[in-house]
Amino acid sequence: MKRLFRQTTVCGLCLLGLAACKEAPQQTGGAQYKTLTVSSTDRTLTREYTAVVQGRQSVEIRPQVSGTITEVCINEGAKVHKGQPLFIIDQVPYQAALETATANVKSAEASVATARMTADSKQTLFNNKVVSAFDLQTAKNSLLEAEAALAQAKAQETSAKNDLSYTVVKSPVDGVSGMIPYRVGALVDASITTPLTTVSDDEEMHVYFSMTENQILTLIRQYGTMDKTLKQMPQVELRLSDGQMYAHKGRIDAISGTIDSSTGAISLRATFPNPERMLRNGGSGTLILPYQRNNVLVVPQEATYEIQDKVFVYKVTDGKATSAEVTVFPIDDGREYIVESGLQAGDVIVAEGAGLLQEGTLINAE
Repeated sequence: MKRLFRQTTVCGLCLLGLAACKEAPQQTGGAQYKTLTVSSTDRTLTREYTAVVQGRQSVEIRPQVSGTITEVCINEGAKVHKGQPLFIIDQVPYQAALETATANVKSAEASVATARMTADSKQTLFNNKVVSAFDLQTAKNSLLEAEAALAQAKAQETSAKNDLSYTVVKSPVDGVSGMIPYRVGALVDASITTPLTTVSDDEEMHVYFSMTENQILTLIRQYGTMDKTLKQMPQVELRLSDGQMYAHKGRIDAISGTIDSSTGAISLRATFPNPERMLRNGGSGTLILPYQRNNVLVVPQEATYEIQDKVFVYKVTDGKATSAEVTVFPIDDGREYIVESGLQAGDVIVAEGAGLLQEGTLINAE
């Protein structure tokens, strides 16, 4: 009897369990996804460009006359001033040439004086009908010939003076001298391939770099016009070749008006102060250009996916993932996108794993 009671009880419990399973509601919610509410903020982005450093004015010093160097007046790397002698070329032959030219001038002046006296005398005789007109004209022609010879002698004297002055090679600008490949006794002339030295004006340094045409167009659209772009662009920084940041900031002050047809690039110039003389002509570095964007919408890149160069996000609408195309600012930091269109402040998007979702996926926000 007890055994029959136990069996009946077990069967009853099983029936109750089955009824409970039938009455329990089914779980229909979506998977858990991290979401993000889009809001406006400020961002400063940077872009880096390979740059070349040059002096504000870099001049190759070359001789204008030929001869042997008799004196080197500066040391390599010395600071020089405009008009300061740098080299002296053998002056003896040029001094002799000047003395010869000066003597030729004096001889020509004497010839002119004699020809003028003869012409005046012939004029008097012609007035008294002693000589013919032919004789008078011949005397005048001789005077003209003597005057021409004097002018030629004076020109040669001027040329000789210039050649003598060119034997003292002077600096045309203030700056710092480069290396000196020639020493006393070296034979030089105006056709040498390697300059005597280079003088660079390094009070300010010019840093040259290049942008693509699209990048320039982006800047112009941001600021309005080319002139406004130059006036309103922020200060730039320079990372030196050793990886250290240069202590002073510079400003972009020139944009080339032409595009290099072979590369499609446009050259720009930034000017940096150089009080410590740390920057040197011919150096290299990396120019860092900041882009300040205020009151913009920012989304993490992992919240986006791309199809045929178009960027999409998944907005959460009524608990479901809805794809939305967005337009992003062409410059990013590798972690975030600045959204220019396609989203509004307050929109909720899936913050991670957007590339694994499908349209209409149920979303449970974390």
